[in-house]
Amino acid sequence: MMRLTALAATLFVCAVTLALPARAEIKIDEITSPGGITAWLVEDHSIPFTALELRFRGGTSLDAPGKRGATYLMAGLLEEGSGEMRAQEYARALENLAASFGYDTDRDSLSISARFLSENREEAVALLRQTLFEPRFDQDALDRVRAQVLAGLRSDLKDPNKIASQAFAQMAYGDHPYGSVGKGTIESVSELSRQDIFDAQEAIFARDRLYVSAVGDITAAELGVLLDSLLGDLTETGAPLPGPAKVTIPGGVSIVDYDTPQSVALFGHQGIERDDPRFFAAYIMNQILGGGSFDSRLMKEVREKRGLTYGVYSFLLPQDLAAIYMGQLGSANAKMAEAVEVIQGEWQRLASEGVTEKELQDAKTYLTGAYPLRFDGNGRIASILVGMQMDDLPIDYVKTRNDKINAVTLEEINRVAGEVLMPQALHFTVVGRPEGLVATD
Repeated sequence: MMRLTALAATLFVCAVTLALPARAEIKIDEITSPGGITAWLVEDHSIPFTALELRFRGGTSLDAPGKRGATYLMAGLLEEGSGEMRAQEYARALENLAASFGYDTDRDSLSISARFLSENREEAVALLRQTLFEPRFDQDALDRVRAQVLAGLRSDLKDPNKIASQAFAQMAYGDHPYGSVGKGTIESVSELSRQDIFDAQEAIFARDRLYVSAVGDITAAELGVLLDSLLGDLTETGAPLPGPAKVTIPGGVSIVDYDTPQSVALFGHQGIERDDPRFFAAYIMNQILGGGSFDSRLMKEVREKRGLTYGVYSFLLPQDLAAIYMGQLGSANAKMAEAVEVIQGEWQRLASEGVTEKELQDAKTYLTGAYPLRFDGNGRIASILVGMQMDDLPIDYVKTRNDKINAVTLEEINRVAGEVLMPQALHFTVVGRPEGLVATD
């Protein structure tokens, strides 16, 4: 087992951002291992480093009834020892390999990001396999990580942004898993047992929900062998996925009383699915309305002209089980009512009047120009590729995406704006003590 050298450390840090130049013209190959596991691969042998991305569909939505937070806690325990290695020994082994394993969960997926040097590939993959199939979930580790999660949950109870997020989700999705916190509650996490963690692992690690990408110093043949060695023993099927979530939030305003000088707000209504043929037009439309740049209508009207906020944003959120169109802002209690009124007005104006040709062209220029900048390293590219697979996008999407943006016409975007934007259904969940704003619920 190799000790971490200065050269290895330098390669590991730099490879994340320097292995591939920022560009969208990359060659993606779909490979199938001898054992039948499919993956997308971008070969780049300029640096002896590989980024491997695994994603399992389901995420925290797979928590069993009464076991909210089990998947999130399980992901946090994967790096706390496996096989014969307890937590500290496991951490030393990973460090000695100059490798990195990262775990993340959200409503729809559990992600595992592995980064390793070519000379240590076999040992790193063996350790990752041990992590997946022989986790220890020791009681002392469980208690320690549980305490960290509980501390975070207690902190969230005092965070206006977290409070707003939970209140909005509960109103939007009701009893569906989307309507509750993936990390669980203080009560549910406190009651989770060691067996619950093993059950969560079994529910999600299965072939029927697996997506894989690899970028870096590895050939198709080598990747095929790696995949069978790493993932060949996965069970065929995991726990059933929940059904679709209905977005039931009504238009209007709800207020969560919280003693803070600045209110925060989430706003939104029913959205648009990723595979909807109107998606690209809606995507460009949102860039114009509130997509994050200082040129958006919301930023100009709410921030620049009136000084009601430091930032206001809107975004399309096409999740696996529900699509929603959302936005967010923070404003002083004395200014929130006016900010809400301005946003409602801009929502209505765009729905009824559409956008201008100049706005359309400026948005296209920004979106097509920014796209190649996403591809700024092996890890980022691997994450993008596995996300494309989960969204059921074609393997040539990287090459055709900007063409789809540029193909949207003014007539199309204005028609879609009238269909997607629903001013009367727009709901604001406000946390704070906003002056002059009246709740409608």
